[in-house]
Amino acid sequence: ANVDDGADGVKVSTLVTAKASQGKLAKVELAYKYTDTKGKAQKGNLKGSMNKAKTAWTAGDRLEPSGTYKLTMTGKSTTGESTTQKTSFETQSLALSKQVFPEIYPLDGSKVGVGMPAIVRFDTPVADKKSIEKNLHVTTSPKQTGSWHWYGNQEVHWRPKSYWKPGTKVVVDADINGVSAGNGLYGQKSSKTDFTVGRKFVVKVNLKSDYATVYKNDEKVRSIPVTGGKAGWTTRSGTKLIMAKEYNKVMTNEMIGAKEKYSLKAAYAMRLTNSGEFLHSAPWSTASQGRANVSHGCVGMSVANSKYLIENTLIGDPVVTTGTSKGIEAGNGYSDWNASYKEYKKGSAL
Repeated sequence: ANVDDGADGVKVSTLVTAKASQGKLAKVELAYKYTDTKGKAQKGNLKGSMNKAKTAWTAGDRLEPSGTYKLTMTGKSTTGESTTQKTSFETQSLALSKQVFPEIYPLDGSKVGVGMPAIVRFDTPVADKKSIEKNLHVTTSPKQTGSWHWYGNQEVHWRPKSYWKPGTKVVVDADINGVSAGNGLYGQKSSKTDFTVGRKFVVKVNLKSDYATVYKNDEKVRSIPVTGGKAGWTTRSGTKLIMAKEYNKVMTNEMIGAKEKYSLKAAYAMRLTNSGEFLHSAPWSTASQGRANVSHGCVGMSVANSKYLIENTLIGDPVVTTGTSKGIEAGNGYSDWNASYKEYKKGSAL
């Protein structure tokens, strides 16, 4: 075995292996006992796989902190004698602050727009991004090329080279349990999610003409008069994605640091940036819609048009804005499509 009998403080990143020095392995069992992060006692056998020649066995997962493990190897020697060897060891203890938990978005079973990236967020900063990224897997059907891209050290996104093909099935597997995250930190849970890509639905907002054109499966389905940000409150140009849908959203000057006082309620609002840009109902500016930019950066439209959008869009649908001199900052919302694929790939740690 690659772990000594009686070893203490064995790293959780260890993948236990057993080899037959002579003869063949008949059976290998790796029993464990540990207390999980919720304080619940866990025990069982760690599954593993034997090679074809039956000379080596490898555990199917890494180890848990503060665990007691017993490895029992039964083999047959070249002369046919049966022998059993036992190895017991204990793993390192890790404070919760040294354990990294992954959270994957979109949620399991979601249906999303053609722009939606797969997102893995970590509750603790990751220093060894390479080691973690190696254990993040994306499976797409039909197959599409893509790349991971880190935004800071607690969030990594995966996007395909070009928009998802409608109907794509995606599986994201963050297999990071026991994986070193650097600085003495280790992944403490593996997480998995499956999501599906819906139809292609793109909203193109032109703030020179103050009209938004809606395309479903590349066919024009609606034209919407809009108003964008006025001078000093320029709306960002670029590709944004619908991040969330909100109803009866109260918009105030405090939220964005505007001097003039206002508190307005938008019946339908779709978030596009972390900084507070929305597509939303703005019955108070109907006279300017299709004519002038009078908002504080959001894209306003009639209640009927905003209702149509909130009912027909999915999280991850692209909203492509043109006609202003201000661009979108990396990481302000799902900004993944504002870099060429070549640039985007540079954000991978591998």
